[in-house]
Amino acid sequence: MIYVENEYARLQKVVLAASEFGYARKIRGDDLRFLLASSMEDIETHKGKDYRDAHPDKQRRWEQERTELQQVLEKYGVEVVRPRRLTDAEKAAAGDDGYANFFVRDPFFTIGNCVIEGSMRFLHRRREVLPVRTIMREGVYPEDCFYVATPAPEVALPDDPTLGAGPFLEGGDVIVMNDTVLVGNSGLASNATGAEWLRKFMGKFGYRVEMVRLHPDILHLDCALGLIRKGLMVICEDAFPDGVPAIFKDWEKISVTMNDATILATNGLPVSSEVYITDPAFSRIGRQLTARGVQVEYIDFSISRSFGGSFRCSTQPLLRKD
Repeated sequence: MIYVENEYARLQKVVLAASEFGYARKIRGDDLRFLLASSMEDIETHKGKDYRDAHPDKQRRWEQERTELQQVLEKYGVEVVRPRRLTDAEKAAAGDDGYANFFVRDPFFTIGNCVIEGSMRFLHRRREVLPVRTIMREGVYPEDCFYVATPAPEVALPDDPTLGAGPFLEGGDVIVMNDTVLVGNSGLASNATGAEWLRKFMGKFGYRVEMVRLHPDILHLDCALGLIRKGLMVICEDAFPDGVPAIFKDWEKISVTMNDATILATNGLPVSSEVYITDPAFSRIGRQLTARGVQVEYIDFSISRSFGGSFRCSTQPLLRKD
């Protein structure tokens, strides 16, 4: 069965990201403004290299982070599937843009019984869906669900800082709340054209799609808010220039700062309404959740977070239903 009800229903089957990254030879620095200065310096230093070769020790730690996440998920009965690695041909096809196979949340997403391939804005992520296609063939095609792809983005002029008209639509911007779907738009990832395409498609299934404007230094919507259970969320209110989305007006909010959001404080992962995974760096949030009856599991995810993503970014549910 393929179905995602909302962000905190019981997680039963999930795709867990691989750990591959190839540094671009040409750097678009302003697009990476959501990263820490140390990450930017690392990107500048290792142009054209594979992360595995540039940082073999960190590569092992990075892979171990994902292994530990898999172990925790399996402890709670979650079926975990993993994408294959990029082929040499896929890496070569990336050219100077670099390549990525590291945050499976973004290249596709699941809403209800619809599996949707996204349309990535960053050039190094345009092929990131390819390692997931085997999972699609083996685990999605046989199921009673829809499987579609967002239209491919238009080719932009070389000097176009926007990277073109898109459409851009990335899973980190997509928050599922039963029959309501929120799509973030900061200018770094999903855009209005992508949200409009999703509105047109999902509207046929009775979903309401609402675009949410984000602070321009926030990559995705899940870097600004995280839902724990119905009525409880972690949120950086400063990341929402138009205010917190109205659907959450009566929710209890655990607030974090923009600095916290930059290091992915909101990007934990609910296993269910009772269990939540986060990094020990955010034990302050964990203590508040524990006080509210939520069981908190801690995993050091510092390497993953240095790339600009964390637990939600590293996973994409195929079945999340109570």
